[in-house]
Amino acid sequence: MPTVLDGVRPDAVPPAVVEAADLLVEAARTRVACPPVRTLFADGGDLDTAYAVQRLNVRRALDAGRRIVGRKIGLTSVAVQRQLGVERPDFGALFADMAVPDGGEVPVGRLLRPKVEAEVALVLGHDLPHRECTVVDVLRAVDFALPALEIVDSRVRGWDISLVDTVADNASCGLYVLGATPVPLTALDLRTVPMTMTRGGATVSEGTGADCLGSPLNAAVWLASALAERGEPLRAGDLVLTGALGPMVPAAPGDVFEARVPGLGSVRVGFAEEAGAGEAEEAGGQTR
Repeated sequence: MPTVLDGVRPDAVPPAVVEAADLLVEAARTRVACPPVRTLFADGGDLDTAYAVQRLNVRRALDAGRRIVGRKIGLTSVAVQRQLGVERPDFGALFADMAVPDGGEVPVGRLLRPKVEAEVALVLGHDLPHRECTVVDVLRAVDFALPALEIVDSRVRGWDISLVDTVADNASCGLYVLGATPVPLTALDLRTVPMTMTRGGATVSEGTGADCLGSPLNAAVWLASALAERGEPLRAGDLVLTGALGPMVPAAPGDVFEARVPGLGSVRVGFAEEAGAGEAEEAGGQTR
């Protein structure tokens, strides 16, 4: 997938953009969080600068052999916006190696400080090339929908993030889990679908499709228009995670999350326990 940085000489990229990108890459490699990258830019930076950092690291990932399979939309839920103190959506790239099988387990140490949110995923059967995308365009383009869990993560220390930090950090992408049964949109009203997410069987997050920019379709329209404007339109086959339907929830070793969306089904993921956690639990110790 081409980006606006393709063909640009490395020495033409602003040094602060390179420094921010380097910090985030090193944090991901070492699993040691870095300070907020906004501090590297005058007045905390802006969205153009943040997306330049993101695109630089996406290009590096592609050069290293990783494969983009779609995009995620972040900050579509008012609840999540309030949690992070921001007011608009953002987007990031989804890579094939971020996928976790439905019912699978996230190894200890794979992420820094993961949080889980439930979403509707859309898979496209046709391109969305128009800068002024409409709901009709999206309805025609979508092949099917799936329930999804996005496991967000931040390479920034303590989740101390502004909009600039999370955009630069690939919209705080971590991993994702997709349900197994594709459902055509003709069978769904995504605006009214309810969602319940449990952790260990206890409800920890609830919402509806309306909590995602009024509808996951609205979120997809926003994303398609934003990417077409940047010359990186959504293409047939792309996966789109449309954004949270309810508050995101921190994950700890031993947790098991399951989201249920009537009409779409369910999706489940676990987090491996830390070494020795079983023995500690048998002895009456606390694992969380």
